[in-house]
Amino acid sequence: MQLRYSFRLYPDTAQRTALDQAFGCARVVFNDAVRAREDARKAGAAFPTAGELSKKLITRAKQTVERCWLGEVSVVVLQQALRDAEAAYRNFFASLKGVRKGTRVGAPRFKSRKDNRQSIRFTANARWSVTGSGRLNLPKIGAVKVKWSRTLPTAPSSVTVIKDAAGRYFASFVIDTDPAADATAMPDSDQMVGIDLGLTHFAVLSDGRVIDSPRFLRRAEKKLKKAQRDLSRKQKGSKNREEARLKVARAHAQVADTRREFHHQLSTKLIRENQAIGVEDLAVKGLARTRLAKSVHDAGWAQFVAMLEYKAVRYGRTLVKIGRFEPTSQTCSACGVKDGPKPLHIREWTCPACGTVHDRDHNAAKNVKTAAGLAVTACRAQVRPGLVLAQYDEAGSHGFSLEPRAA
Repeated sequence: MQLRYSFRLYPDTAQRTALDQAFGCARVVFNDAVRAREDARKAGAAFPTAGELSKKLITRAKQTVERCWLGEVSVVVLQQALRDAEAAYRNFFASLKGVRKGTRVGAPRFKSRKDNRQSIRFTANARWSVTGSGRLNLPKIGAVKVKWSRTLPTAPSSVTVIKDAAGRYFASFVIDTDPAADATAMPDSDQMVGIDLGLTHFAVLSDGRVIDSPRFLRRAEKKLKKAQRDLSRKQKGSKNREEARLKVARAHAQVADTRREFHHQLSTKLIRENQAIGVEDLAVKGLARTRLAKSVHDAGWAQFVAMLEYKAVRYGRTLVKIGRFEPTSQTCSACGVKDGPKPLHIREWTCPACGTVHDRDHNAAKNVKTAAGLAVTACRAQVRPGLVLAQYDEAGSHGFSLEPRAA
């Protein structure tokens, strides 16, 4: 499977200028492609092909006075901008026809120089390389300093240079993973676990372990509030306002990075320890429209489940999503009797049939595990024996604790 590995870049002043110029040229070519498509649609003519757009918007445009500066950046960057425009239109038409699954995609729009995220892509044709000293050598930009947090498992096929809202630069490499190396890193296990996601605790496992909710956004609210208040007092268009905007963006980036790090560490630990994992398919979009919206977004359930999903595929694990209407909180995990719906403030209840006292979240996690086990058996997925401690290879420094719930 293909994955992306991102590393922080530290370009010098001249390289920042060259990157900003490349971002601008790619943006102009993308906007020209969208404008050419829109003009053809309004005129009732056929859409120009990719080859025609390349000749008109790149080759011939370089020879004009208005677009002569396109020749100062790598041509691969401009060609990839055209490919991005073509992909945007393909996704738009596929969404209109109902072929593309997921949220409906709108028509491509013009990009702005004020967009929070700017990016350019270099393929193998651009002849970019990593120097012997560990720098990333990009055509017409130079050798950029890279902070290598880990080694690349295989040779990358392309690299995307990204500038985010906080003014940070990243190099994102596309990697084809090695199945043999993945099997060695994550040996087979005979364990299975059910996960009940929540807000009071981030997750409760079927074996009794509890992962506390870090509440990264809640803890940073005071700092964010002050930074946002300072931004609102600055005059629009001034340098002070831009500095205040960067301060707000960096504060939000720190929260997002810390949350992502927590999700990576926890998902890797669960994938390493268990051959099969059961988790509820929560309606995150619906919950995000309630009064709990901020807490739901702060927890980041969708990102966590997505990490579990791709890591399960990569390392040969089984991830089972339990339907959101499964009565996991209403069913006794001991005898299977359904006791009916219960308000959220009821955290413990006693089964009327067998008399077992249940913790609401722990009981739900057990039911998730049971439902996942039935699904695994039904699809004949093998939960193989041989529990071996695998090496922990995810980068990061933010830890968390897995402690059993007190009786």
